[in-house]
Amino acid sequence: MADIAIRGLTKVYPGGVRALDALDLDVAEGEFFALLGPSGCGKTTLLRTIAGLETATGGTIRLAGADVTRLPPGRRDVGMVFQDYALFPHMNVLDNIAYPLRVKRVARAERHRRAKDAADLLGLLGLDGRRPAELSGGQQQRVALARALVAEPRIFLLDEPLSNLDARLRLEARTQLKRLQLHLGITTVFVTHDQAEALALADRIAVMDAGRIRQLGTPVEVFRRPANLFVAGFIGSTPMNLLPGTVRDASVEIAGARLPVPDDVRAEIPDGTDVVCGVRPEYLDFHGDPVDGAFGGTVSVIEHLGGSSLVTLDGEDRPSSSPHPPPFNGRAPLGGPVRVVVAEGREPEPGTEGWAVPRSGRVLLYRDGELVTAAEPAAEPTMAPPIKDGGPG
Repeated sequence: MADIAIRGLTKVYPGGVRALDALDLDVAEGEFFALLGPSGCGKTTLLRTIAGLETATGGTIRLAGADVTRLPPGRRDVGMVFQDYALFPHMNVLDNIAYPLRVKRVARAERHRRAKDAADLLGLLGLDGRRPAELSGGQQQRVALARALVAEPRIFLLDEPLSNLDARLRLEARTQLKRLQLHLGITTVFVTHDQAEALALADRIAVMDAGRIRQLGTPVEVFRRPANLFVAGFIGSTPMNLLPGTVRDASVEIAGARLPVPDDVRAEIPDGTDVVCGVRPEYLDFHGDPVDGAFGGTVSVIEHLGGSSLVTLDGEDRPSSSPHPPPFNGRAPLGGPVRVVVAEGREPEPGTEGWAVPRSGRVLLYRDGELVTAAEPAAEPTMAPPIKDGGPG
């Protein structure tokens, strides 16, 4: 049984704004689940509706098998950490952590004991008497986590809890958060617009857009095989190259190159089909000399990423050979330059010619905005058992 089971969940605000559109979702017990998407996609609304802070317009929410769709937040057995932490400025650390137990009228000695245990778990001992204004951003974030955990909720909901931290603290807090979730084994739903956080932390990811889930899968599945052009354009710290082309003679004519159509989908794409070729910069190899089946161009920009560099190749033939390339509303533009990641110290000189060669098995083809996949094999016909001698008939 899923720990969270959502069916047909819809949220419509006054004025007809549809934040959630008949959404279905299952989250397994003990899973670290991420809701990922751009601002306004509905991920925070979904989290707040699970918590009971927003009222669903339609559909059902079941937590641990119980229908909680119309229950108030206090009866849902969830703990939530908000983006701004929402700590009480007049209370010290220990009182902030213990507050949920105070609301539940737990005896003073018991709630202080449990608050100290939670503080110890998150490395806050010694800060008990400080107020939020006397804490760093990372310390405030840990107080908010401890406060959500002290009531021992069945579900842990996190609304971009790391977004107010600087880059180094975010990395440290991310590692600590994953370690904490593994230690407690608590079902966790984590909202973020930062794909690096989602890919690093989550067991599974739901990529959302316009109140719907556009792809659901493990971080590896979502990164390597985006199900549609929206996900392909959104996922990846360096945007995927998305280049319109046309299939002819088992090859894709695209960006001045001819790439073979992968064997597993060749039967699914007849000649004359308009497609979009997707290949990540990380899955291209740079060559300084002409190579067959490569994207060629002039090196225009080199961006240093630390242990590697992102090289931009400007070519002359970037538009699709079709007069009607497929529409696209994702984040990475269709066509345009080709980008390739090269190892540190192997960067070419700006203005020189270069060729980017896709690695085997790393080219994806999209038709009508959706990933082209091999057709399911036909089911074997069910054979009737032979009739034994002496049987009827």
